[in-house]
Amino acid sequence: MTKFIYILLIVLCATSCVHGQNKIENGDMKYNKLTPEEEFVILHRGTETPYKGEYVNNKREGIYVCKRCDTPLYNSSDKFDSHCGWPAFDDEIEGAVKRLPDADGLRTEIVCANCGAHLGHVFLNEGFTVKNTRHCVNSISLKFIPKQNKMIKKAYFASGCFWGTEYFFMKADGVKHTAVGFMGGHVDSPTYEQVCQKNTGHLETTEVEYDTSKTTYEDLVKLFFETHDFTQTNGQGPDIGPQYLSCIFYSDEQEKEVAAKYIDILEVKGYKVATLLKPVSVFWKAEDYHQQYYEHKGTKPYCHAYRKIF
Repeated sequence: MTKFIYILLIVLCATSCVHGQNKIENGDMKYNKLTPEEEFVILHRGTETPYKGEYVNNKREGIYVCKRCDTPLYNSSDKFDSHCGWPAFDDEIEGAVKRLPDADGLRTEIVCANCGAHLGHVFLNEGFTVKNTRHCVNSISLKFIPKQNKMIKKAYFASGCFWGTEYFFMKADGVKHTAVGFMGGHVDSPTYEQVCQKNTGHLETTEVEYDTSKTTYEDLVKLFFETHDFTQTNGQGPDIGPQYLSCIFYSDEQEKEVAAKYIDILEVKGYKVATLLKPVSVFWKAEDYHQQYYEHKGTKPYCHAYRKIF
């Protein structure tokens, strides 16, 4: 019964999350509007590039729902690392996933039982888990709804190319999840290409979800300053432009005071700090291929490096 109530709450949450989005009517059903990239996979049975999907390395607690119709499909407790390049699950929510013979005559396709959205393929008897089942799912076919946790907070930092900013935060103790995107501009739903034109007002920003029982906002602020050149006024390293400026976006007066405190400490140490302090505004998530970029690529940042200051 507890599991049923949790799933029901997640469904309601998913419904509220898409409230106001464009819906497409298909007979008696209404589906979420899809981007061309989502249509390629979900409607035309395409496959996203391995290791590039948003949820490959997602380890947060929650539930995965269908991108097209918001039907709950998988619990995070059934997700495991198969090193195959796509999210993998060894079980589905009962009745949520349908298996079909693939057109290649060899594999078994899996689709959303409610709307028929293509998810990926299922493989058996590989020995990854005791259930001997691997649902190999495209991230782009899913939407993740995190489980609510009062100990988890979010913080937002901009320090040049968001690939490098995220690289250090995602490895920090107490950080549960990171995402890169854009904040501080005047254009809704900006694309990376638009921001690169330097006229949307956005800064490349990293969203950091952290467990307050394991780390503090002060720890994150110190890491922010210790992993980039906060004295540079026109960008970061070789990346020049307004989208690469150093900035801390604060959510409340307490965060603002902490950020200002460390700016004062740095100035006492003789640094001329160029870091901006701005209130949090809408965080627009960047395209999937930007997420956890260096983790997928297996390399290190070219314009960020750690140095002990505090």
